[in-house]
Amino acid sequence: MTESDSYGQSLEVTWPLGPTTVYGTVVMPEGAGPFPGVVLVAGSGPTDRDWDSPLLPGSNGSGRLLAEALGRVGFASLRYDKRASGPHVRETIPLLIGAITMQSHVDELAGAVRTLAEQQGIRRERIFALGNSEGTLHALNYQVHDPDIPLAGLVLTGPPGRSVGAVARSQLAAQAKSFPNGEQLLALYDAAVARFLAGEPAAPDPALPEDVRSLIAALESPFNLPFARELWTADAAAPLKEVRVPVLIVIGKKDLQVDWQADAEPLQRAAAGRTDVSFLFPENANHVLKHEPRPREELAQGEAIQKYNAADASLDPETVTAIVAWLTARA
Repeated sequence: MTESDSYGQSLEVTWPLGPTTVYGTVVMPEGAGPFPGVVLVAGSGPTDRDWDSPLLPGSNGSGRLLAEALGRVGFASLRYDKRASGPHVRETIPLLIGAITMQSHVDELAGAVRTLAEQQGIRRERIFALGNSEGTLHALNYQVHDPDIPLAGLVLTGPPGRSVGAVARSQLAAQAKSFPNGEQLLALYDAAVARFLAGEPAAPDPALPEDVRSLIAALESPFNLPFARELWTADAAAPLKEVRVPVLIVIGKKDLQVDWQADAEPLQRAAAGRTDVSFLFPENANHVLKHEPRPREELAQGEAIQKYNAADASLDPETVTAIVAWLTARA
C-alpha cells in the first residue's frame, strides 16, 4: 500500500527475522532519484516506527515527522516497529520471551538497512542512521560490528553518554529530593539494582515507592532478559570511540532524560581529537526533538514526557535545520 503527500510516497514493507516479521514504512521523495537514505531507530520501551508509545498519550510521533521532513528535502527513509512494539506486538511477543538482546536489536536494524538499500532509487553507499535515545546504542553497535552495508554516517539524538543505569539513577535522584528520606530510598534502590545486575533476584524493599518497584520488576521480567542487564550497563561513549564515519550528536537543552552536559561530557572525551564528530545542543529541543519553549526550570519531568506526542507538539526548527544541513553536506 502506498500513500502520496508533499514529502513523497510512503510504502509499507516487511522482512523476516527469525520466527518473526518486522514491519516498517519507506518514504520515497518526489523525483527520479537516486536518493540518499536514512534509517530511523526508535528509543526505549514499546516505541513504534513513528516514535509513538502506548505508555504515552498522543500519536504525533517524532519519527513520522522526521521522515516527512527528510522526504521534503530529498532523503528517502525507513522507519520500523521494534518487534516488541506496534500493531503486531501481540502475535510477536510470545516468540520473543527470553530472546531479546542487544544483538537482536542490531539484527532488526540490519534488516532495515538492507530493506532500504534494496529499494529502487536508493544510493546504497549513502545510507545514514538517525537514532534516538536507546536507538543510538543500536546504531553504534551496528556500525562497529563490520556490517554488510556500512552506514555513511550517524545522527545520534539524546544518546546516553553515561550508562543507561546511571542516567536512570540520576532521574530518580532528582525525584528523591522531594522525599525527606530520599537518600535512604536511593540506597535501597541501589541495593536492588546491584542484586539484579549480579543475576540475583532484585527483591526491592517494600519501602520503595510503587513506581520504582515497578521499574525494577520490569527490568527482571523474563520477557526483558537478558536485554535489560545488557542495556543497564551500556553507554554511547564506548562504541563512539570505534566508529569511523561522521557522527552528529544532538542533545537538546530541554532534554529531561539525558543531560546536555553530564551525558555530553563523556561523549566529547570519546571524540577528542576527531574532526568528523560534531555536537549540537539546541536551546529548545526536548528528548524527542520537539520544540519546548518553556524554561527548563519550569518543566516537571513526568508532565513534560506526557506531552511528547501531543497534537500541538512540533519538531524543533533549529534541530531539524541542523540535522538536514549535516546530512545534506555528507550525501
